[in-house]
Amino acid sequence: MSEHSEKPCIICVAITGSVPRKEDNPAVPVTVAEQIESTHAAFEAGAAIAHCHVRDDDQTPTSDPARFAALKEGLEKHCPGMIVQLSTGGRSGAGQERGGMLPLSPDMASLSVGSNNFPTRVYENPPDLVDWLASEMRTYNVKPEIEAFDLSHIHQAAAMNADGRIPGNLYVQFVMGVKNAMPVDRDVFDYYIKTVQRLLPNAEWCAAGIGRGQLIVNEWSIAAGGHTRTGLEDNVRWDQDTLAPSNAALVQRAVELCAKYERPVASVHQAREILGLRRAA
Repeated sequence: MSEHSEKPCIICVAITGSVPRKEDNPAVPVTVAEQIESTHAAFEAGAAIAHCHVRDDDQTPTSDPARFAALKEGLEKHCPGMIVQLSTGGRSGAGQERGGMLPLSPDMASLSVGSNNFPTRVYENPPDLVDWLASEMRTYNVKPEIEAFDLSHIHQAAAMNADGRIPGNLYVQFVMGVKNAMPVDRDVFDYYIKTVQRLLPNAEWCAAGIGRGQLIVNEWSIAAGGHTRTGLEDNVRWDQDTLAPSNAALVQRAVELCAKYERPVASVHQAREILGLRRAA
């Protein structure tokens, strides 16, 4: 029996991102209807959190609150109790428009507290915007998921927690494998865990790997007692040569890793309790 056996593992599915749907990755859901259908299958497979972006009619990522509202409504209807986490990421807009959906009061929203390099640009998260997004999340009772692309982001989240800008017990996600940012590195991963445990002893943590790093980071996080994220936003390939067939298939792969390390998969009710979220309607 492993050290972390019997601790429920929360599986987050990132259903779609900014990757355009082309002929070589038709499984990526784009329209709101496709996203609802894909998320429902992932929910049935064991995902407790849906990390959501939306697209416009040209498949371009957008922060349109109306599209987020339609997606949120559909997920709440077809995936009862599932935690809806909306993205405030910079791929879908600029400045405060990135938080235009927060008045919808989703269960959670992503929050990056610092800037870093992306493959072809800088992912800008200036302090005034971070403070504004955190304030809106407090106003609308939205729990942030801290997306840590760098060690400094964990330190900044701890500082914002200490001064009340991000209250309560935090949920910190390590994002590894973005080109030009933090690579998939086991020593760094282990130090991230130690840093969270030292600075934020009451926090829960999760990890996501990008591209071919997805399965590696899934296994590291499950084995180490954390939670994990999978899905077609992060990786459209099952391996180097084969396309992932669906979000549900990627979730099932994480479920199998939970079984390997004797970790029960958290139900939506357990996930809400672990994260201190309100009970589902």
